[in-house]
Amino acid sequence: MKSRTRSLQVFDTELSADTVEWCPVASYHNVLACGTYQLQKEGGDEDAAPSRTGRLYLFEFCQEGVSRPPLTELQRTDTAAILDLKWCHIPIAERPVLGMATATGELQMFTLSDSQEGGRGLQTLCSCQVGAERLALSLDWSTGRMDSSSSSSDVRVTCSDSAGCISVFSLAEGALMALSQWKAHDFEAWITAFSYWDTQLLYSGGDDCKLKGWDLRAGSSHPVFISKSHSMGVCSIHSSPHCEHILATGSYDERVLLWDSRNMKQPLTETPVGGGVWRLKWHPDQPYLLLAACMHNNFHILHCQQALEGDGGSCPVLSSYILHNSLAYGADWSRLSLEDSAPQSPPGTESKAGLAESGGHLRIQYESPTASFDTSLEDDVGRYIPEESTAPSTRPAAGPTPKLDEDAPSLSCLLATCSFYDHMLHVWRWDWSPEPQQVSAHCS
Repeated sequence: MKSRTRSLQVFDTELSADTVEWCPVASYHNVLACGTYQLQKEGGDEDAAPSRTGRLYLFEFCQEGVSRPPLTELQRTDTAAILDLKWCHIPIAERPVLGMATATGELQMFTLSDSQEGGRGLQTLCSCQVGAERLALSLDWSTGRMDSSSSSSDVRVTCSDSAGCISVFSLAEGALMALSQWKAHDFEAWITAFSYWDTQLLYSGGDDCKLKGWDLRAGSSHPVFISKSHSMGVCSIHSSPHCEHILATGSYDERVLLWDSRNMKQPLTETPVGGGVWRLKWHPDQPYLLLAACMHNNFHILHCQQALEGDGGSCPVLSSYILHNSLAYGADWSRLSLEDSAPQSPPGTESKAGLAESGGHLRIQYESPTASFDTSLEDDVGRYIPEESTAPSTRPAAGPTPKLDEDAPSLSCLLATCSFYDHMLHVWRWDWSPEPQQVSAHCS
């Protein structure tokens, strides 16, 4: 297959899953964190305000061996409901650090430590209240480029909240220090993100349908721009770590917009994806691949090269992952290098439609008391069915898929996604044979 998704393992998080993050720090690329959010109604008291609870999971992914599932749970910690998780892109005091935004309005930090017994676990580092009577909704680190410009002595984190405010903190000597906070949006500030190329610039998106830019050097009284290009709430923003000035945004209006930050009057391109865009993630190595979590319409991988080179068209969808049965919220790429052996193409030459008509279903290959199991999409005689042939949802009308070169080397990626009401975490791989010009280490 020129493009194929394959589920490796599914894990029941028990509570509604809404955020998942692979560790970006070298030697820890196989570590995965997942956060959950559950609204609990107090029994017997209809007037009581519901409580929000959560759980933080830590996993380790191992490729070796076929007799057990690759994902191992290392730790689970009951917490307040979790809205967002983000790892700092660089180690702090030689340790990976995980940031967590919670429904109690806290920004919490954890360090990942190795125990003497050889295991790994998260330990509380510090926390800070962003404000009373509000939910901390998202966070981002200033360290996204992961190069010489990212110094552990100047690490900052930004956080958005349900009161429409944006906060900026520094993290030094194991403590968070508040640098600034301001009212940025009239309603919930769903998302905030740094420009990874100039970390004095940051962006915010709110339920007021506005995308705003802020220059921390000029203060917070006035944004440097206000865009109303999205017609509904702006809930995802990600600065490209590869291409200077490139920004991706997503909204409840079911569109992904790509921007040149030097001209925020209009986007470079827009791509309809058939669902509200809760999270966007640029690939850690490939500059033109963008992962989108599209709420009611699954997860999609977009190819943005032609759009960023100025053709003005929408971004084609290379592949879609459709095995979740609920709101697509959390999504992330792993930096872990998968084994070179890509899955073989299925035997026979039957069409995708023919395979789908023969009775596509999920075959459970492994099940355990921990409620994790491995799945593959097959027909009744065990043949793999490409995800395009079985999608009950609307595939984004995003233009033609780029032509693939049969002799091109395959790109194999490891991803994790999670969905809300069915409380499921999926770990899966995507294999793609691109044309040589589609796998580039540099932006044009």
